[in-house]
Amino acid sequence: MCTCRVLLLLSKRFYFFSNSNQQARLTHESPGCVCVCVCGTRDYNPKQMAIREKVFNTVVACFKRHGAETIDTPVFELKETLTGKYGEDSKLIYDLKDQGGELLSLRYDLTVPFARYLAMNKITNIKRYHIAKVYRRDNPSMTRGRYREFYQCDFDIAGQYDAMIPDAECLKIVHEILSELELGDFRIKVNDRRILDGMFAACGVPDDKFRTICSTVDKLDKMSWEDVKNEMVNEKGLSEQAADLIGEFVSMQGGRDLAERLLQNPRLSQNKLACSGLSDVKLLFSYLELFQVTDKVVFDLSLARGLDYYTGLIYEAVLTQAGLSGDTLNGAEDSVSVGSVAGGGRYDGLVGMFDPKGRKVPCVGVSFGIERIFTIMEQKSSADKVRTTEVQVLVASAQKNLLEERLKLVTDLWKAGIKAEVMYKKNPKLLSQLQHCEESGIPLVAILGEQELKDGVVKLRVVATREEVDFSRADLIREIRRRTSEA
Repeated sequence: MCTCRVLLLLSKRFYFFSNSNQQARLTHESPGCVCVCVCGTRDYNPKQMAIREKVFNTVVACFKRHGAETIDTPVFELKETLTGKYGEDSKLIYDLKDQGGELLSLRYDLTVPFARYLAMNKITNIKRYHIAKVYRRDNPSMTRGRYREFYQCDFDIAGQYDAMIPDAECLKIVHEILSELELGDFRIKVNDRRILDGMFAACGVPDDKFRTICSTVDKLDKMSWEDVKNEMVNEKGLSEQAADLIGEFVSMQGGRDLAERLLQNPRLSQNKLACSGLSDVKLLFSYLELFQVTDKVVFDLSLARGLDYYTGLIYEAVLTQAGLSGDTLNGAEDSVSVGSVAGGGRYDGLVGMFDPKGRKVPCVGVSFGIERIFTIMEQKSSADKVRTTEVQVLVASAQKNLLEERLKLVTDLWKAGIKAEVMYKKNPKLLSQLQHCEESGIPLVAILGEQELKDGVVKLRVVATREEVDFSRADLIREIRRRTSEA
């Protein structure tokens, strides 16, 4: 399911991605024009864009409701800014070909650029959201909403605050957005990097293997435990005994009660790092109860999140079913099966990596995989009629030679802030104009005729009921506003 993009050859200077295994495949060539099929990207038609806009509006409204302000950062960064922040996923970064200047890469996420932004501008306190495209050299799967170019919607809180209060609000935001979008049942998994590190130490994992073993554990949502264990032992050199002990822990799920039990565990209770993380998880659940979201949150020791910059709490929202057909939920190749739709955590050390003096700014945030959410929304609305414009009224004519009158009236409506349009013909047939309204979902028609002009009125027609009422020019705008606000 590649997207063909037409590139006009207007200059001899071109910039290409230097990753040799991601070369674009040429499907057609003609003088002055090349048609390139790029895997992992797609075009969006007006109906799809209308659905996307609805999702974005829901997300932004929630972010603003929680007091966030927005920023923007460049689509590319210095390569050195991005490298070493994503663990084994660093291989998915798109490097831009060296043009004899700075070594640049397309941004992999919005979190690292945000940390760089905080350090560069010496900001120590902000609650921000950012919606923008990111790029990854991943293996695309259109049916699962996995692309190489996609939007992320991020919400982050930076600053020194009391433990777990900002973290709990991030989880509340996830709960609000997924509930409002009505995607289906979901669960928010939570864990803590300190608990994972303490667990690895208690199980006998060498310190220098913590991050690489963590990346393997992170694959449990895609691989069976047997395959994960095989990678730990045969590919990463972990002892089978240590792997079996890890297997006992990562099978555990629960709530505050699980954190309390693990604080009494003979192995974990001896590790200060793990105890600190478990105490914070207990505190987190007490705040989540006040936020009334504990019904969707589960403490899951298998959650790892492979990014290197996380230092404390981590979480991930997973759809347990998407409210779609049975075939869709079974993950058939031509249906939707998306899994994780949001994730995040605490990254208290990332800003310090960009500060000349190493000054740290505690941060916690969440990122929504909007393309995966959109994949479900698109599938659910495939049979529905979706309006792609917001036009409230069409200015129509019942007889010929009334173009000037139509243009005068539509100009008055535009001045009044009414969303209106006219058909681009001098003498359109009335039936054609009414059909256009029905096809486009335009609710009202303002009809001008010779008799209406003599009487100084406009006939307002309700498309759905075919009700027609005459209004004076002075009353027309007020009546359109009343009827469209009620709708």
